[in-house]
Amino acid sequence: MERKDFHIHLVSDATGETLIAVSRAVSALYEDVLAIEHLYPLVRSQGQIARAIAEIEAAPGVVLYTLLESDLAQQLEAACREIGAPCHSVLQPILNVFQNYLGAAANPRPGAQHMLTASYFNRIDALDYTMLHDDGQMSENYDEADVILIGVSRTSKTPTSIYLANRGIKTANLPVLPNLPLPKSLFGLKKPLIVGIIVSVERLIQVRQNRLESLHAMMDSSYVDPVAVAEEIVQSRKLFAHYGWPVIDVTRRSIEETAAAVIDLYKAHRSKLGI
Repeated sequence: MERKDFHIHLVSDATGETLIAVSRAVSALYEDVLAIEHLYPLVRSQGQIARAIAEIEAAPGVVLYTLLESDLAQQLEAACREIGAPCHSVLQPILNVFQNYLGAAANPRPGAQHMLTASYFNRIDALDYTMLHDDGQMSENYDEADVILIGVSRTSKTPTSIYLANRGIKTANLPVLPNLPLPKSLFGLKKPLIVGIIVSVERLIQVRQNRLESLHAMMDSSYVDPVAVAEEIVQSRKLFAHYGWPVIDVTRRSIEETAAAVIDLYKAHRSKLGI
């Protein structure tokens, strides 16, 4: 089947992150279709909306917007009707639900979700901690972590940690290496949730081979030897079982799905600690 390309225009009075997330989530449901994104962030003036409309006219396609200023929204919709481009407000249906339920109109503030709140600074703090405690670094500070991910090399520990940090969860990660003990500071911890990460042997070999190729390294290393890799996985499973750490198999999980599973475990862990 021939791939179909189409233009999608994302017009926002803020950063456009909401539109990007929505459009990509929907686009992913269509095979053999490529969305060519055009992003117009911080559109808050007549001149800015006019420039966006000019580009939509030059490359017509689907138009999604988050504009809380009604004049700009009406101008965009009117122009799209003339161009023949479908135009849809992503937030308005949800705002209507909130308004009907709460019995009050919203207070329009473009970019309000990006205000420098305590939650924002918590996320920055979590990111700082996570970057400093990647791949077994600074293990003496593990008692400050919310979550610690443990697994053999190339099991997506780092990207999962960063994703969790973006949710405000301080996450450290460390590798399980053959014949090397884990840091003593890991044991006896009460506050952090420790999670074991595993993956199938076949998937791990594939990921490691891709890694070696990208580094132009030798391919006959035990790093990708099936017997050695299988033994690494077996030993990591035994380790996790010995200490009673919960385990997540990431073989068929995306980073987002793995993080969601960790967050569920973290909530249960906090509840158990009475936090």
